Amino acid sequence: MAAATLQLALSRDRSSSFPPPRFFFSFRKRWAGPGEAEPLSGDRQLARSRRLGCSESCCRNGMAAADAAGGKRVGCPGWALLWGWALLGCASCPRPPGYVLDDSGGLGREFDGIGAVSGGGATSRLLVNYPEPYRSQILDYLFMPNFGASLHILKVEIGGDGQSTDGTEPSHMHYENDENYFRGYEWWLMKEAKKRNPSIKLIGLPWAFPGWIGRGQNWPYNDPDVTAYYIVSWILGAKQFHNLDIDYVGIWNERSFNSKYIKLLRYTLDKQGLQRVRIIASDNQWQPISFYMMVDSELHKVVDIIGAHYPGTKTVANALATKKKLWASEDYSTFNDAVGAGCWARILNQNYVNGNMTSTIAWNLVSSYYEDLPFGRTGLMTAQEPWSGHYVVEAPIWITAHTTQFTQPGWHYLQVDGHLEHGGSYVALTDGLGNLTIIIETMTYSHSQCIRPPLLPFRVSPQKATFYLKGSFQKVKTLKMWYTKLGFKSANTTLFHPLPPVKVNEGVFSLNLAVDEVYTLTTLLAGQKGTYPDPPQSKPFPSNYKDDFKVRNPPFSEAPYFADQTGVFEYFVNTSDPGGHAFTLRQVVIQRPITWASDADQTISIIGNFKWVNVIITCDVYIEHSVNGGVFIAGRVNNGGIYVRRSRGLFFWVFADGTYQVTGDLSGKEVLMKGVSGVRARVWHTLTLKLKGSSASGLLNGYPLWENVTISETSHGWAAIGTRSFGFAQFDNFHIEAS
Repeated sequence: MAAATLQLALSRDRSSSFPPPRFFFSFRKRWAGPGEAEPLSGDRQLARSRRLGCSESCCRNGMAAADAAGGKRVGCPGWALLWGWALLGCASCPRPPGYVLDDSGGLGREFDGIGAVSGGGATSRLLVNYPEPYRSQILDYLFMPNFGASLHILKVEIGGDGQSTDGTEPSHMHYENDENYFRGYEWWLMKEAKKRNPSIKLIGLPWAFPGWIGRGQNWPYNDPDVTAYYIVSWILGAKQFHNLDIDYVGIWNERSFNSKYIKLLRYTLDKQGLQRVRIIASDNQWQPISFYMMVDSELHKVVDIIGAHYPGTKTVANALATKKKLWASEDYSTFNDAVGAGCWARILNQNYVNGNMTSTIAWNLVSSYYEDLPFGRTGLMTAQEPWSGHYVVEAPIWITAHTTQFTQPGWHYLQVDGHLEHGGSYVALTDGLGNLTIIIETMTYSHSQCIRPPLLPFRVSPQKATFYLKGSFQKVKTLKMWYTKLGFKSANTTLFHPLPPVKVNEGVFSLNLAVDEVYTLTTLLAGQKGTYPDPPQSKPFPSNYKDDFKVRNPPFSEAPYFADQTGVFEYFVNTSDPGGHAFTLRQVVIQRPITWASDADQTISIIGNFKWVNVIITCDVYIEHSVNGGVFIAGRVNNGGIYVRRSRGLFFWVFADGTYQVTGDLSGKEVLMKGVSGVRARVWHTLTLKLKGSSASGLLNGYPLWENVTISETSHGWAAIGTRSFGFAQFDNFHIEAS
């Protein structure tokens, strides 16, 4: 005689990548009588009941009752004989409201860590100029384990001489026959990170490429073997000159990828003994890289991680189907106030809960660039005043700590749904050795909006959350607790504060959750809110500033406080001039790079206070090209970063053909005055620019050259130096007086 049974299967297995995680029902008939399938064993029934939240005693009682009734076990999932029992999962012992944390049915995806980006671009530019002890304190807040953000990953720009958001970063190969692995500050930063946390993972990613790679075109893939050599040389140089092991390398930030190049990059890495270096692609969107990997088995083989930018906590079916690790390889990018902290808290959890992403990397690490450049103060902390020593440990540092201080790469997520009933989310991770960390966030819609992508409205309300610890966590008696409250309606904000341990009673504990809170509950005894004495008070850029660039062995290739916006300005030893200009600042990019942003056609480096109005700027200049060479000094410069092409201000130019111009813009299209100067190439000249109110005047070698030019467009801005086009030129004895 046949009897039909209905089995309810509930799947939430994050160890599998496809199909996308979701609930689904599987209806299957079992036929009694000769040849029927063996019923599930008691142990398998118990395992299934635990996953559904039914207690072991309830399930055992149900099986006992079924045995007494003639062998028909009822009350446990998979054996319900009625439709209602199937839909409820546990008919005689309905699941209590709450959230089950259980490792007995297996673990979810491997956790790869939380990180941040230095670069993309020049976002750490001012950090290197901080005096001690403040520079080391900032680095401790970022990288020291169990102190501040305690980052697991540092991602840096592979400098390419091009504008990459807030400035340019120098390439290790300005020219084809040139190699220098001491330019810039990313080498130094990686070493400082490793000094504090030897286990930190390092990633390199190019935004721009030096122009010689493109062979005259704005494209890095025409000769993919050349591009691969260029990138691999950076990785080899990191090891040879700085003893740094790069763990991951990307393709081209937020730009097109090339399958042939990716495969060749893998081949070149392997040929150089760099099999351990993993490839991330394509640091853009989930598509089309996921699709290409599905149809190209060789590409699928060489790409280790699919990295998407600003994914909005969501992924796509093709990315899941690749069964590769999925990362939010750039995210956040939001002003670092309380709303920025709410954004960061929400996506750190929900990138995994909604999108199976096992790493989230913030752009950017530290806001250490002039605030009035694009995306000011979008770092995890703020350090933009090296002249004063002032810095601010912003709320996102402590949001990060909620995860990073109580987990490590190599831990695993538990297989949980992750959504709280009344809004918010939770994740749980384990080291597989009995330790458990739970992170809960209840960020509201208006207090957690990131800069992108747009966030659909949602509701979060106060709630009581009950957690049931199963499997190897059943013996846990207490959990340490760390707490953050972002106080938007009051000034009562609490950041990363230890609370009394939570007692776990027979595997159960409850929390009353308000909105805009973050909790970490953990079996680990680690955790510290590191502190230093308050840094110095904030001060504006000095109103009287000089630099003669006389540094015989500079620790960095750039002069303090100068922020290159197009081109690269480096310390230079002028061996042809043994006199007063032996040490200078030189613009060294002679070919337009393969750009990431809209670099200007002129080179420019800014300095100073964006609020400056009345200034006197003096600088010695040396034009090296006799045909089309030219240089400028400028004041009231109002734009930089990705908007550098539209920079306006007052620009005083002199050219190698003996002429001069005064323009209201960097492009030189708005000519306010022009004439003959007598300036020649390969001769030092002194330029002076005076701006006062609405009037400007200029001096050449101490003598008036032009005057009474009316300034009508820009009312304030930075000082700047630069060149007419990409070409060598030198600057010396720079001096600003601002009133």
